[in-house]
Amino acid sequence: QVQLVESGGGLVQAGDSLTLSCASSMNIISFNYMGWYRQTPGEQRVLVAGITRYGTPNYADNVKGRCTISKDNAKNTIDLQMNNLKPEDTAIYYCKVNRQEVQLTEYWGQGIQVTVSS
Repeated sequence: QVQLVESGGGLVQAGDSLTLSCASSMNIISFNYMGWYRQTPGEQRVLVAGITRYGTPNYADNVKGRCTISKDNAKNTIDLQMNNLKPEDTAIYYCKVNRQEVQLTEYWGQGIQVTVSS
């Protein structure tokens, strides 16, 4: 069982930067894919950014150029740096990892609130 704990959220102003961190209870080299997702009330959870075990990132179009996802295999963390935050970035942010077990299994963190004021 993998436990993921997000940190770094909070209330910021438009234009500010914020770094979210996801700490894993398991060595992250065992994960095929790691991602940050976000969800607003009444909407589906959507991908913000992801990174493969080999370090290849991918980003949602609306955050490209403003976000950077990274991982630290030694610390077992997955970080999401967000710059030039906008009010529309306000959401609950979730960390998710995929791990090949008997079958491919997803694990989610509990989520963390990010609020961007205008």
